[in-house]
Amino acid sequence: MKAIIYRQYGGPEVLEFTEVPEPKLSQTNVLIRVKAAALNPADHVLQEGLGDSIMDAWFPVIPGWDVAGIVEHAGAGVSEFVPGDEVIGFVREEILRHGTYAEKVSAGVSSFVRKPRNATWAHAAALPLAGLTAYQAIVDALNIREGETLLIHGASGGVGSIAAQIALSRGAKVVGSASESNHSYLRSIGVEPVVYGDRLVEDVRKIIPSGVDAIFDCVGRGVLSLNAQLGRAGVRACSIAGAAPDTKTVFARANQQDLMKLVELVESGALVVPIAATYPLANAAIAQQALRNGRNAPGKVVLEVDG
Repeated sequence: MKAIIYRQYGGPEVLEFTEVPEPKLSQTNVLIRVKAAALNPADHVLQEGLGDSIMDAWFPVIPGWDVAGIVEHAGAGVSEFVPGDEVIGFVREEILRHGTYAEKVSAGVSSFVRKPRNATWAHAAALPLAGLTAYQAIVDALNIREGETLLIHGASGGVGSIAAQIALSRGAKVVGSASESNHSYLRSIGVEPVVYGDRLVEDVRKIIPSGVDAIFDCVGRGVLSLNAQLGRAGVRACSIAGAAPDTKTVFARANQQDLMKLVELVESGALVVPIAATYPLANAAIAQQALRNGRNAPGKVVLEVDG
């Protein structure tokens, strides 16, 4: 099968589109014919070796954690899926080796749930990691409730835009920071936009004079130092990009129930996963460079696989 690999740490230049052996199928795995695989910032961070102290890499590595595709074979111990089922998955291993930038992926059955019926392959593939991160931030870390106010730093990105829609579906009011070019997108999903920069506190306070109930940081850049100025007393805060006192750090955990709830939100129309750009699998290096440059429209960058 064809796949994207890297044989050593580095940037997009180390990626190769090449032939590799097909993945094996254990008793509790399913073999997926990949239709689309989403890129995430973690892909290129790990590819550059910045996670070498916490994760081993067995070269050559196929990168990628997000996938959408069709079940080709199910292991002897699998009853949840049969060949032909359309699924999405968060395929994360503790060793960097067999990822999702490939024509086929084999992974444990617990990595997968059914694909949203109303989603394209690209939209479906873009859901797992960003969706789980957003869901676990909004529901678990912050416990956003009806009538509350939430500020999301970086609300137009893959995680931020999903988090905003989850919070809105729970009855919250959402204010989101983003570059001005993305403000129309934020308004289209029900978010009050504000601009990054020196006037952030002033602009948020104009919208919510008493301060927000909760803050979700998706950008870092020291914004957590503003928590006391932006929030009410006892403001709840979490981040995927920084650390500060009284702020929870969020990393996505594989969870079938959470992933299924995201599927249901998509099917209900409460959640639309934004797609910034799609590329063929062979152009993964170009796609990764585009993601690193951060010059895409709001949303996720996705690789589409023929066949």
